[in-house]
Amino acid sequence: MILYINKDLDNISESGEIKMEIYFMIVSFIMGVVFGSFYNVCIFRIPEKLSIINPPSHCYNCNSRLKPLDLVPILSWIMLKGRCRYCGEKISYRYVLIEFLTGILFLLVFNKYGYNIQTIYYLIFISMLIIITFIDIDHYIIPDCLIIFGSIVAILANILGQGIGIKNSLSGALICGGSMLILTSLIEFIVKKEVMGGGDIKLFAMTGLFLGIRGGLLTMLLSIYVGAFYGIIVIVNSRLKKQEYNSMIPYGPFISIGALMVVLCGTNIISWYTGLF
Repeated sequence: MILYINKDLDNISESGEIKMEIYFMIVSFIMGVVFGSFYNVCIFRIPEKLSIINPPSHCYNCNSRLKPLDLVPILSWIMLKGRCRYCGEKISYRYVLIEFLTGILFLLVFNKYGYNIQTIYYLIFISMLIIITFIDIDHYIIPDCLIIFGSIVAILANILGQGIGIKNSLSGALICGGSMLILTSLIEFIVKKEVMGGGDIKLFAMTGLFLGIRGGLLTMLLSIYVGAFYGIIVIVNSRLKKQEYNSMIPYGPFISIGALMVVLCGTNIISWYTGLF
């Protein structure tokens, strides 16, 4: 009798834990979607040196101020069939893509690190990466203001003992940013042309601040693999279509992908690699 009661209590406990886990997964995804909507504003306005607060959200075609019903992430775009309610101008699907992507990444980070300060630490880092990635895709630049903000957050968090430790953080920035600066300077001296922008080097340094020496170096390695894979696809596709391909490719997205892989599964990657020897 007692045995059955204990089993029932265990089942109830497990059921409660599963429900709470599902609840937190939904909440983390919704949080990410909401923040993703704000990141869309940042991606559009920061390169134009506009305020991310004023003026309020509006249609850039007819200048109509958007109402709350027009600003519900993902759902508003679906309900309005991807067009402005007031002038009918088409709204890019990329807004929804960024909102959904941010929601998924928030969900993955919460699922891996739980609900604690360290999770916030990595969410801020990932948020910077999302904004930087799409700005770099659009404008081939990485704004200094984003690097500075992210670096300050990383340094303060690590000083307060909420990240990876200030010594590891500063060493990661120095090694990742410094080594990439030396390497690119050497290559550019040989080939007599720019091979990597200063913004990319600064992004490597910021990544080192957030991820430390091991995480930063792994990011460098993974970004090279991702960039090479993308480059091969572009070259092959261009030759099949007999078209000229653009050799100017923003490198920020590759750094971001590498850093995301480190945040979400860096320990597993390092364990797998060291296990080969």
